[in-house]
Amino acid sequence: MALKIPPKKTPMKEQPPEERRKNFFEVALGYTPEEAIAEAQRCLTCPTKPCVKGCPVHIDIPTFIKHIKQGDFQGAIDTIKLYNNLPAACGRVCPQENQCESQCVVGRIPGSEPVAIGRLERFVADWEAEQGEVKLPEIKEKKGKKVAVVGAGPSGLTAAADLAKLGYDVTVFEAFHKPGGVLVYGIPEFRLPKKIVEREVEYIKKLGVKIVTNAVVGKTIPVDELLNEYDAVFIGVGAGAPKFIGVPGTNLNGVYSASEFLTRVNLMKAYLFPEYDTPVTVGKKVAVIGAGNTAMDAARTALRAGAEKVMIVYRRTEKEMPARLEEYHHAVEEGVEFHWLRQPIEYVGDENGNVIGVKCAVMKLGKPDDSGRRRPVPTGEEDFLEADMVIEAVGQQAQRILLDEFPQLERNKWGYIEADLETGATSVKGVFAGGDIVTGAATVIEAMGAGKKAAKAIDRYLSGEWNPWND
Repeated sequence: MALKIPPKKTPMKEQPPEERRKNFFEVALGYTPEEAIAEAQRCLTCPTKPCVKGCPVHIDIPTFIKHIKQGDFQGAIDTIKLYNNLPAACGRVCPQENQCESQCVVGRIPGSEPVAIGRLERFVADWEAEQGEVKLPEIKEKKGKKVAVVGAGPSGLTAAADLAKLGYDVTVFEAFHKPGGVLVYGIPEFRLPKKIVEREVEYIKKLGVKIVTNAVVGKTIPVDELLNEYDAVFIGVGAGAPKFIGVPGTNLNGVYSASEFLTRVNLMKAYLFPEYDTPVTVGKKVAVIGAGNTAMDAARTALRAGAEKVMIVYRRTEKEMPARLEEYHHAVEEGVEFHWLRQPIEYVGDENGNVIGVKCAVMKLGKPDDSGRRRPVPTGEEDFLEADMVIEAVGQQAQRILLDEFPQLERNKWGYIEADLETGATSVKGVFAGGDIVTGAATVIEAMGAGKKAAKAIDRYLSGEWNPWND
């Protein structure tokens, strides 16, 4: 198939590795209008739109890219916002290579890369912000019904925005002092500047959504109060509670969960100490356990916070790691070391209870497990890595505060809320749930997709069209 289009994506400028590893400024610098148009020209505008099938919120990707080709950036962002209320964030942090871009026809041509859909989404979202006036969509007439949303993360904000557009009075209750969920506490400034999140939250507020912070549903606000006061409730509290692998030495000083470390640095602004009064101690030799996106975030954050040496310790190999390739490549460029086929079996401490190293089992790969990846198997050998700080990035688990105060909600064997994946309906009438608190830790855009589905279902329920509880 002969095509007169460049086989490679239009490059995006970045901070040089030797500079960015010393600061928290954004690494990727974005497209210029000329670069965005050049990249958009690579799109074939396929009538079958396979890329849309790969998008959890089903953005009409060929149409928004067609607008960019024509230099109609307003038309492009208007198209995106029909489906996505957080385009600047998604353009930066979504794993497009595994979603929309994986379905791109251009990427299936031998020697060609897919169209840079994420970069183009980021470009038009940033372009709109630079114009100084964010255009609001049509908001339907008020319906006189109230919906409570618990959690101001990607799923909650998405559900809230869609319901507000449909004419509902929506109040979001957020436990932290800032809305955004994982976008503010989990993802570092150098990947997603917090001013971007604040900008997108302000847009959602302009739709009529009320956001109440420092509100812990299940503690400061009783669950029954929401059930009595609101016509429907959506729960999107995420799965940000720490998880540890539980090896001996976990309680030593200097052993952190990635969730605690990143929250202190990102949400609590530890990287700006003493301007912000949230110090965080970073060791000289840091071992990060795991090789997902959170592990890359923790490793690259530790470097910027002053660590002299940062190691990723992973029980499989580079081929099996779940992190985005872009994040991995950035970590390599910045000097993070990788110790493959190593499984921590003990954190070793000194006489004062401070961690001084990680004892590891040396692994080899056996047959594939349920994830489709080859299972790590001990070889019988051991290794020791010197480290005065350990950060475990091995996943998160369900937040317990609300769930413990809401025993009527059915949960699955992993402790997550049992909810219909197409509608978000739970075992309690009028209560819906979506995002990580239902599926376990997933991606930002998948959580947003769950919020969109739930918003549609809540609208059908409150308008009397559908009642899954059959009463």
